[in-house]
Amino acid sequence: MADRAIHLADEAAMLDLGHRLAVQARIGDVIALYGGLGAGKTTLARGILEALGLEGEAPSPSFAIVQPYDVPEVRLPVAHVDLYRLDDAREAEELALGDYLMDSLLIIEWPDRLGDALWPHALRLTIAFDPDGGRRLTADVPDAWTERWSQL
Repeated sequence: MADRAIHLADEAAMLDLGHRLAVQARIGDVIALYGGLGAGKTTLARGILEALGLEGEAPSPSFAIVQPYDVPEVRLPVAHVDLYRLDDAREAEELALGDYLMDSLLIIEWPDRLGDALWPHALRLTIAFDPDGGRRLTADVPDAWTERWSQL
């Protein structure tokens, strides 16, 4: 895996990155979004969903935990997951997230709640507040994403 860093000046830049990720996303992919409250994880997920054809704003799945989107609402099925409310990695097992990988793109906010159970092929994106303004996104790019990441 290789690390890559990107400065994102504002919300529009975050949405744009989401659009570019959507072009490269495939069924079976996992995009894991790390970062503190208000860092922009949901904004990035919304950018992906918007580029996949979702009309209107995607709700944060904080309360539902898993928000699925299916064709024709989006061009490929997506499970948008927010694990913030989980207290223990064992609770995530009950969600059977691995089942989504057979026919969906999986976007996970707060993937640290999974403990060590995150898939090794996951694209790990960490979003932090940049002291100079905007956000700094650091990508841990697995082999499955190396070529696609270079096309963003």
